[in-house]
Amino acid sequence: MARIAGVDIPRDKRIVISLTYVFGVGKTIAQDILETAKVSPDTRVKDLTEDELSRIRTEVDKVKTEGDLRREVALNIKRLQEIGSYRGMRHRRNLPTRGQNTRNNARTRKGPARTMAKKKK
Repeated sequence: MARIAGVDIPRDKRIVISLTYVFGVGKTIAQDILETAKVSPDTRVKDLTEDELSRIRTEVDKVKTEGDLRREVALNIKRLQEIGSYRGMRHRRNLPTRGQNTRNNARTRKGPARTMAKKKK
């Protein structure tokens, strides 16, 4: 397995898809990285030479990825919570932060439904 930015990327996939396993690298950024590194996006990871891998690594290092990016996102959320913004309050309460409806849906964010005890009439 090839290691890029501290992540073992899959060997049997195309390099453009394998790069997306790195946190902070999506498909568009992966294509840009390969274009500047002059590597074909259709090449499989197992077929890459050491020279190509090192060129890809240097390009990935120019992009904020993995630990640095996770830390920045966490600090942004913490800042929103500290200033008491609406988005920060939604983060604190584990509710959707981007205006989604929560009356019927949002189960993944709110957690499993808590059923009420049945009342006797």
